[in-house]
Amino acid sequence: MATGFIDRPAESRTIRGFLDSAAREPTGLVIEGEAGIGKTTLWFAAVAEAGRSGFTVLSARGGQAETALAYAAVADVLGDVDPALLTALPEVQRIAVDRVLLRANIDGPSTNQGVVAAAFCAVIERIALESAVLLAIDDVQWLDPSSRAVLAYAVRRFEGRVGILATERTERDGPGATSWLQLSRPDGMSRLHVGPLSLGGLHALITERFGRSLSRPAMVRIVDISGGNPFYALELARATEVRTSRSEQLLPTTLAELMRRRIGRLDRDAQDLLLAAACAAGPTVEFLAQATDISVARAAELLEEAKAKGLVGFDGDVVQFAHPLLARSVYTDARPSQRRAMHRSLAEMVTVPELRARHMALAASIADPATLEALDTAATSARLRGAPAAAAEFVELAIGLGGDTLERRIRAADHHMRAGDLQRAQTLLNDVLDDAPQGLSRSTALNLLAGMQIHRNSFPQAAKFLVEAFDHAESNREVQARTLLLLSFAQLNAGEFGEALNNADRAVSFAGVVGNPDLESQVISMREMVACMSGQGVSEANLDRARALESPHSDAPIALRASANHAVLMSYVGRLEEASEQMAEVRRHCVERGAETDMIFVSFFSTLIEIWRGKYAEAAAVADETIERAAQLGGDHLQVVAITVRALIAAHTGQPAQTREAALAAIDLAERSGSPRLADWSSMSLGFLEVSLGNHAQALEALRPLIDRFDSVPGTEIITTGYVPDAVEALVAVGRHAEAAPLIDAMQANGRRLDRAWMLAISARCRSLLLAAHGDIEAAAAMAQDALTEHNRLSMPLERARTLMLLGQLQRRQRKKEAAKATLTEALQMFSALGSPLWAARARAELERVNTTAGHDESLTPSERRVAELAASGMTTKDVAAALFISPKTVETNLSRIYRKLAIKSRAELGRVIR
Repeated sequence: MATGFIDRPAESRTIRGFLDSAAREPTGLVIEGEAGIGKTTLWFAAVAEAGRSGFTVLSARGGQAETALAYAAVADVLGDVDPALLTALPEVQRIAVDRVLLRANIDGPSTNQGVVAAAFCAVIERIALESAVLLAIDDVQWLDPSSRAVLAYAVRRFEGRVGILATERTERDGPGATSWLQLSRPDGMSRLHVGPLSLGGLHALITERFGRSLSRPAMVRIVDISGGNPFYALELARATEVRTSRSEQLLPTTLAELMRRRIGRLDRDAQDLLLAAACAAGPTVEFLAQATDISVARAAELLEEAKAKGLVGFDGDVVQFAHPLLARSVYTDARPSQRRAMHRSLAEMVTVPELRARHMALAASIADPATLEALDTAATSARLRGAPAAAAEFVELAIGLGGDTLERRIRAADHHMRAGDLQRAQTLLNDVLDDAPQGLSRSTALNLLAGMQIHRNSFPQAAKFLVEAFDHAESNREVQARTLLLLSFAQLNAGEFGEALNNADRAVSFAGVVGNPDLESQVISMREMVACMSGQGVSEANLDRARALESPHSDAPIALRASANHAVLMSYVGRLEEASEQMAEVRRHCVERGAETDMIFVSFFSTLIEIWRGKYAEAAAVADETIERAAQLGGDHLQVVAITVRALIAAHTGQPAQTREAALAAIDLAERSGSPRLADWSSMSLGFLEVSLGNHAQALEALRPLIDRFDSVPGTEIITTGYVPDAVEALVAVGRHAEAAPLIDAMQANGRRLDRAWMLAISARCRSLLLAAHGDIEAAAAMAQDALTEHNRLSMPLERARTLMLLGQLQRRQRKKEAAKATLTEALQMFSALGSPLWAARARAELERVNTTAGHDESLTPSERRVAELAASGMTTKDVAAALFISPKTVETNLSRIYRKLAIKSRAELGRVIR
């Protein structure tokens, strides 16, 4: 309990500053210090001050009782919220909150921990719209793991006027452990270390509390023993109330000894009541009376005596210890047999499965069937409530009591994986493999291990696990189907397209006889994804069937869900508006469920889709969100994705330095994390940038790894060959026509076979470039017109503008000045509207060439001036020839005339003159 006395002016100023900041923006303060140092007193003072300042205060206090329920702190906070706010939540979140508050039937689809976190965050943010909110958590070190995970999620995402005030118990002068409590603002969270009080401060505290003043020798002795700890000092001062003539010399020298003496003087029935209170969560007087088998009146009388002695207090009818140290002392000083007996008694009283199982486990020294069954039931209950850490703990309790089975180890590992403890999950699964050389248990363990490898983007290792897992599936069709599903996904991402398609087909056949609609949805949508990436196109009928079978409560990874895959595939086939709308719906679904890792997937593809649509501002907003979310989640692979989207945006908005920095960083990190192909789009961004700048040799250097893999990729979908238009332009520019031709041929053939507008438009433009380089300007112009016809079926404005610029160049060479002027003007307008300054500059330069007349009175002709400008920029003779659709010999002839007219002898001099 708070003492009501605060003699800490510096700490009070810090708290005032914290509340002032929280009234404007998300701000956090952790009050840290050793047990009894006065953290809670400051916490109560801050809570009271916040209330006076108009804050909505929502609070919870952690408890060290071994019987803590999952989401106990979250339930405390949400229990004080206006029910109307909870009712207004999306249905999936409302159900999750009802389960946290134990108001909903546990039957039905399980709740995900992310859903609880998203609901909690949404509630706090809605309250913050009306008033500043103080979220006050006392003793965060004793939070249950589920509450801690929810708070960590929410605190990182608060955007409104929210203050997070926490107290944390630390060892003397030791560091705190609340690194998980981080705001999105790096400087938003601060720490206030509470140190010991001086002799004067302790004297004032004791005088205020007990209404009397101790002698100076007694105070010196108390300060010496307590080390300035206020709680310890108060307890020592209390001990002097019953002192003998030698009491000042006989004061206990440790806090534990002091607690033991104090509690030991109580009546036996009172000690039993306190032990029951220490074993239970939020007990009432009536509950404690029943637990100790005494009358309610007698219990109330004994508890009033304990209150008078400063041991307990009351919050309504709920009994609370005056300080957590008292509760801990009561519990640890009881004999093990006493603790077990009390937990046995409490297990018979509580009805919540999780509490009952925990009491039964703590009452047992070895497992009996009833206890094991209760723990298994509790684990199931916790999993359905979205508390995987609690579920794992229940299964591990059963294992520790002697109920060690392969099946329990596997279930515990699965729960640990969902809770994010991959290290513990892997240890359990490795133990299963050691003890299960064959059979279904080994297959299940290998599947889980493969899932962990996929999470780390280690697709070849995942495939290895899954091949073995299928061999041990013992003709269990569901296990076989799930194994083949993951195997197909792993092989697709490892570039093994043929094997991936074969296993996707097998997965469909196995899933068809299982009778699980959501599983069937996953295998059908994965089969369509693999087929598309393998160059076989997309079956909309199959995609529609997959979406119809998908469960709205599916907890499958986002890459396996039909709704997400449908949106992605629609973008591949060029239906970008539809893809954008569907991806927005998938995103909303993920936000409601707090699916953070899934959001990285959604954000990456949303960025690509918006870039293809020419919506750079929207793409940039999504990219910023991706970068922030990846930073919060951590992990090299997510960082690669985040840096890659940054490179994409920078390249398309004409920022060379930022593009190179981000792309090279992503490529390097992907290499170091063992997933080099994860940064393919960073390589594409580099290639696109260099082509935008006219640096064709550098573009080919950036794209070389992708070009080298071209023949090994069976299809030419935009996701795998989006670099082809840049590669062809660069190859033609440097005169490597023979290397460009196969890329164009494949793109054209696949475009015709699949009637894919993007492939047909790009292949026609690339063919036009090649024809022009060979001097066939008429055919090149006709081919560019064909490309524009395909662009009419495709809402990709950048690609259309690039084709228009090429057509304008060709029309100029055909001496169709007015047509060229109109075409290039349209291209310039499109580049400018998109926000593509590098391409706009190129279009503007081409337009200036058209507008320059032969009668201009400068010494250089327009053609000579263009050759001079390009040569002065550092381009080679071949590059200049390719850019102007003339031969290298013509370039050299023009340069000779230019040197003579300008009275210079070298390109260096030319550069100075042109500048």
